[in-house]
Amino acid sequence: MATTESRGPAIDVGSLSGLHWVGIAAALITAAVHIRLGVGGLPLPLRISFLLAGFGFLGAVVLVLLDYRRRAVYAVGIPFTLVQIVLWYVFNFAGGGKSFPADVGTLGAVDKVAQVVLIAVLVLLLRR
Repeated sequence: MATTESRGPAIDVGSLSGLHWVGIAAALITAAVHIRLGVGGLPLPLRISFLLAGFGFLGAVVLVLLDYRRRAVYAVGIPFTLVQIVLWYVFNFAGGGKSFPADVGTLGAVDKVAQVVLIAVLVLLLRR
């Protein structure tokens, strides 16, 4: 009697290019920054939004690794990441008392560079 083995989702790294890995690294960096800030001393509503954003980036990485609707992940990732950049600028510089670029800070600079790289990678992947 034949037995069937049910397999769950499997990671598919064979179909990932160097460009994918750059995007994954950028997404992991921005996820780490958001989660770090989310568990930090921010007011509760901001903590929750930072944690959700961080886990959103992590979830997207998992979906790409599983080869689950990658093009949709790329398409959603572009505006998701753009909104992160715009909100960061509005809350910190347009509506806050900080001066751009003098008050960006190391963590902010690392995060925004990672996000700009991520957007560029997502656009390139989507155009393939």
